[in-house]
Amino acid sequence: MLTRFLLGLGLLLALAGCGRPEQVLPPPNLLSKQEVTSLLIQFHLLESRLESSRLSPDSARALFLSQQLLVLQRHHVPTADSAFERSYRYYSTHAKDLDEIYVGVIDSLEAMNKKMGGQPTPVHN
Repeated sequence: MLTRFLLGLGLLLALAGCGRPEQVLPPPNLLSKQEVTSLLIQFHLLESRLESSRLSPDSARALFLSQQLLVLQRHHVPTADSAFERSYRYYSTHAKDLDEIYVGVIDSLEAMNKKMGGQPTPVHN
């Protein structure tokens, strides 16, 4: 009887735990939302420049990856421990934070586009 009770209690606790998402702890060397925003802006600009180049897809990807490393180094972001990727992954598990980051990215890119005389990009919801 006691064994059935403990088994039932264990099963109940296991099922209760399934309904709640696990709390993701911040990684070591977490970049701030502002740092991630700034880096994403630069990565999107780099990607845009490469898309308009006449490089083959493989060459463009190789150049993007090497330039991405230079951007990270310029901003003193450790590349050996993937601080950017771990920070991005952390913020992607926190929807509100990721929304704030991308609002900043989009606003900045639209402001740059407007300053250069470009047309506003339509937003699709």
